[in-house]
Amino acid sequence: MIQTQVNNKDVVYPWILNYIMKKSGGQTRILTIHTDLDFTESGKAQIKQTCLPGIGTHYIVVGYRWIKVERQREEQHIQDTSGMRMPLETMTMTTLGTDPQFFVRMFAEATMEAINKRETGLVIYNAIGPQWVRFGEPRRKRTLDSVVLDRSVRERVEDDLNEFIKSAEWYYGQGIPYRRGYLFYGPPGTGKTSYIKALASSQGYSVCIVSMSDRTLDDDRLCHLLNTAPKNSVVILEDIDACGVNHRDPMNKHVAYDGMTRVTYSGLLNAIDGIASTDERILFMTTNHKELIDKALIRPGRIDCEQYFGNCSKWMVGRMFQRFYGDLVDEAKVEEFQNAAFNEENKLSPAAIQGHLVLNKKDPEKAIQSVKTLLEETKIRKEEEKKRLEELERSRD
Repeated sequence: MIQTQVNNKDVVYPWILNYIMKKSGGQTRILTIHTDLDFTESGKAQIKQTCLPGIGTHYIVVGYRWIKVERQREEQHIQDTSGMRMPLETMTMTTLGTDPQFFVRMFAEATMEAINKRETGLVIYNAIGPQWVRFGEPRRKRTLDSVVLDRSVRERVEDDLNEFIKSAEWYYGQGIPYRRGYLFYGPPGTGKTSYIKALASSQGYSVCIVSMSDRTLDDDRLCHLLNTAPKNSVVILEDIDACGVNHRDPMNKHVAYDGMTRVTYSGLLNAIDGIASTDERILFMTTNHKELIDKALIRPGRIDCEQYFGNCSKWMVGRMFQRFYGDLVDEAKVEEFQNAAFNEENKLSPAAIQGHLVLNKKDPEKAIQSVKTLLEETKIRKEEEKKRLEELERSRD
C-alpha cells in the first residue's frame, strides 16, 4: 500500500477537495458548504456556494483503483493569505500499489481541471508615455466563433498563428528572429480589431494597443514600446497608414491623418526589425487604407501575413442572423434575411449588421422588415463621405 498527505497550506488543497467530490460520484455523505462572497465597489454582492467533502472518511475511484481519503482537522492553527487564522487540516490518501507517481498524476489531473475551469479575462494594455499601462479590469474573453468572418479568412489566419506559436525551437535552430507580423486591412467595422482580441483570448495572451495617429508618438517612444511589451502578449498598431504621412510622396496624399503623427517610416521599420528589435513577438497592424502604406513595410520579416477584411458576404449575413436568434428562426427566415440585407452593390459591414440586430434583438421579424432602411441609410452615408473627401482634396489643392 502507498499513502500520501496534503494539508491546507498547499495551494492544491481546495482543488483536491473538488476532485474528490467529483470522483466520489455523489456518494459522499459527509459534506461541508464553502461560500465565496465578493462585494463590488458599488456594494453589489456576488455569492457562490459549493459542496465539498467534510471532515471524515471518504472513498473514491481513480483509474479503477479504490482510494481511501481521510480529512482531519488539527488543533494547530495557521494564517491564510489575508492574515485570518484557520485550523490546520490534513488529508491522507491510501491505496493499493507501490508506484508513488500514481498520486503525482492524480494531483496533476486535479490541478489542470481547476486551472481550466478558472475564469480569466482579456487584459488590455495602453501605451501611456513610454510605458505599457493596464487599462481597466480584464474584459470577458471573446470566442473566435463570436467574430463572424468568411471561413477561408479564419482558417488561413488561425492556421498560420498556431503554426508560428509551436515553431519556436525551429526558428531558433535556423537563426531566424522568432517574431511574426500580420496586416489586417479593409473598410471600417469589418472586425479587424475584434478578431485580434479573439485570437489573443484563444491563446491566453494579453493585448497591447498603440494608435499610430497619436500626436505624441515618435520614433524613440515607438521603438521602446515594441521592445518592452509584457510577456505573453500581442501588440496592435492601429491605423498603420498614419505613419509617415507628413513624409509621403506629395503625389500620393491623403488628408485622414495629416499632421497627426511624428513617427517616420524609417523609425517604424527600425522598431519592427531593426538591430534592437526583440524576439518572441506577435505584431498585428490594421488599416482602412492599405494603398497608403509604403511598400518597404510589406515584406516578410515585417509583414508575414496579409489578410483582407471585407464587408459582409451573403453567408456572413445569414450566419450573424442565425447566431443572434438561434432557435427562434429556421432556415427559411435566415434566407429571407439574407435576401433582404445583402446587396452586391451596397454591402453592409459586420458592425452595421450587428448594430441592427441589437436594436431588434427580440424581434427577428422586425429585423427582416427594417433592414431595407439600414441599406438606404448606409448608401446615403457612403455618398456623403465620398463628397466630403472630394471637397477636402479640392480645398487642399
